[in-house]
Amino acid sequence: MTGDLNEGPLAPATTVAPPPKLTAREKRRQRRRRRIIGEEILAWILVPVILFAGYWAVNGAFAFFGTTPGTVFEQLMQVKDALQKKQK
Repeated sequence: MTGDLNEGPLAPATTVAPPPKLTAREKRRQRRRRRIIGEEILAWILVPVILFAGYWAVNGAFAFFGTTPGTVFEQLMQVKDALQKKQK
């Protein structure tokens, strides 16, 4: 522990050169890359939200009209069969 006290003065720290200035093309590439990454993050958040909202809206519409998807599909098949019989 006493060996630490007998050390000489510290050597001066080496100075780090500042990074070179970016050209306009490099700045544009950085902006483009940041924008693309931001859009990807936004898409990973918004797409599930939009899908969930669409599912919720469709279920709400079916509930509002008091029906189910199966019933609607059966009725559409009946209409299709009736139109095919009418054409014959």
